Amino acid sequence: MSLVSVYIIAYNEAEKVRATIESAKWADEIIVVDSWSTDGTAAIAESLGARVVQIKFSGFGNLRNSAIDVCRHDWIFSLDADERCTPEAAAEIRAITNNTESLDAYWMPRRNYFMGRWIKHSGWYPNYRQPQLFRKGAMRYDTKPVHEGYILNSSRPIGHLKNAIWQFPFKNMAEVMHKANRYSSLGAEKIKHKKITMGSALLHGIWSFVKHYIFKRGFMDGWAGFVIALGNFEGTFYRYVKAIEIQKRTQWQAPSPPP
Repeated sequence: MSLVSVYIIAYNEAEKVRATIESAKWADEIIVVDSWSTDGTAAIAESLGARVVQIKFSGFGNLRNSAIDVCRHDWIFSLDADERCTPEAAAEIRAITNNTESLDAYWMPRRNYFMGRWIKHSGWYPNYRQPQLFRKGAMRYDTKPVHEGYILNSSRPIGHLKNAIWQFPFKNMAEVMHKANRYSSLGAEKIKHKKITMGSALLHGIWSFVKHYIFKRGFMDGWAGFVIALGNFEGTFYRYVKAIEIQKRTQWQAPSPPP
């Protein structure tokens, strides 16, 4: 029987990490990759039997690669602190890892719960990020600071799991705004080399809203769909504005002559 390592990346996730770890108790090893949380996240994880590894945050790609390096077993399942592995997904993972003919990496569908409802549209279901189940050595991440991609070290295709895990991305609007601010700052570093104007920043933001609300049918998710689309507008718009800020820092400084 093949053994499975589950790694969970976390920073100040004391309110969420307990449920995440409990949902992964079926695994042979649980590692919480913490970035020096200040709210007791590490202590909670250790009390539940998880192995805690402290790694300084220098972008999500580097963080995930560090997580892979500390996993001990042949199969790795990536789980974020706001995600929960369902029993059905766990059983499917076990079946795959115990099958000698399985592929080397698999996409995992996610169901998102937001503003009191399961989101069925808005680009949030099925909501895939990087392949979450893979053999050790079969995959790495690129070093982008946010929305990191993956590098597949296998010539075989990527499979799809059928059973979804659950994701609870935000507990309130403050978290929505905090994430939009943090991710727009990280994302600005990725695009700071581009030619950007305030006009193009606005157009990118508008397109992001239209894409999620109209083309991805966010309007069918009620007010939750509207908030998701509006959050994408804000995150996209501020990402481009922050890139302009990086390019033209002098514009944000006080004028040199005294008033």
